[in-house]
Amino acid sequence: MELKQEDNRTEERRNRFNGESIMLTPHEAKIHDEIFYYEYLATLEDKKVGIDGHSKLWDKVRKGINYFRQHNAEAYMVLLD
Repeated sequence: MELKQEDNRTEERRNRFNGESIMLTPHEAKIHDEIFYYEYLATLEDKKVGIDGHSKLWDKVRKGINYFRQHNAEAYMVLLD
């Protein structure tokens, strides 16, 4: 029997502003966590050089956000919009 992606949603993540939560697959949870990891590092790098948006790590943040836009719009709306 083949598992549907929904059957593999074992990881809960919450919106950092409103606390709303959604279940993600382990793969999606990893991407979600990486978005905020790279956002943190990019922000530190920007502050160090004194230019907002300078860090190349923002590309990784956008790539993660785009993944959710394309593959799990519901999670995008709950967690990232």
